[in-house]
Amino acid sequence: MDKYQQYFTADKFAMSNGIELIECSPGHAKATIKIEERHLNGAGVVHGGLLFTLADFCFAAAVNSYGFITLSINASISFFAKSTEGILTAEAKEIARSNKLCTCDINIFDENGALLANFKGTAYITPKTIEF
Repeated sequence: MDKYQQYFTADKFAMSNGIELIECSPGHAKATIKIEERHLNGAGVVHGGLLFTLADFCFAAAVNSYGFITLSINASISFFAKSTEGILTAEAKEIARSNKLCTCDINIFDENGALLANFKGTAYITPKTIEF
């Protein structure tokens, strides 16, 4: 387990939902989840809250990986397609960074490469360092 994976396993909510961080470097991250029955909503499709959580976790990994505690100040998500099974992957890419703010674009894909959702997030970079 690398230093990023070890740090981000402290995210109990993401871990309890089965989210796994598979890549992490400054300004970039990938996370996956294997869909289980517990992840489905009343209509039998993946709950939008799970997709938001997957994207938000991936966003957090990408922006905190510079070593400073970075906290979300704005986030939005657009849903494009549904999913009912398989493995979903979120990929975060930082698109802007200053000394106080950073913005990421996060896409969520199913295992066939279909785009399910897009999440955009902006975060505040604190001066407090993270011990990896």
